[in-house]
Amino acid sequence: MDRRQVEQEIYRSIERVLHEMGIDVIADDASIPVSVSARHVHLSPDDVNALFGDGYSLTYFRDISQPGQYACQEKVTLKGPKGKIENVRILGPARGQTQVEVSKTDARTLGVDPPVRRSGVLKDSEAITIEAANGRVIHLNEGLIIADRHIHMTPEDARRFAVKDGEKVAVAISGEKPGVLGQVTIRVKETYKLDMHIDTDDGNAFLIQGAGKGKIVKESW
Repeated sequence: MDRRQVEQEIYRSIERVLHEMGIDVIADDASIPVSVSARHVHLSPDDVNALFGDGYSLTYFRDISQPGQYACQEKVTLKGPKGKIENVRILGPARGQTQVEVSKTDARTLGVDPPVRRSGVLKDSEAITIEAANGRVIHLNEGLIIADRHIHMTPEDARRFAVKDGEKVAVAISGEKPGVLGQVTIRVKETYKLDMHIDTDDGNAFLIQGAGKGKIVKESW
């Protein structure tokens, strides 16, 4: 069998197991692209100025999966009570509140305990210190999270997959080490591009390097 036939057989096997558990796969032949999102930082305009100087503009490096979003040339160091992580990429453009996204493994290195949150939900999240290469430092009393698993999609995609914004689904992952990821949040917006984002811990668990494929299943647990 070729690779496509192997993936189809994996999906069928997963679907059979899920059906026995009372979970039905959404009737749609299209797969969902899955991207592994490494640790990164979103800075507010005030914090851009605080770290790099008044009037500083972040430097474009390359586009990322969502339209209008991009990786910047600038990198920073994250510092926690027990350790630090260097060369953490800043993503642009600047947004309303500074947000830092790490994996659970990263959190252990830093010695912190961030909650799993949807992007932008930062109230009572974890504290973190950010240091630029020039030695400037800012300390956030809140803003560090482990990002929830989520799928960006347009309203048309949502209709096609029969899901709605904020809904929780599971996603069957194909590949060398297939399985199912639960509690995946659907995010719907006209400007989004279809893509599922997971962190490096999830990517490692399913042997996904950079990108993979998944299929939405309705979640009943």
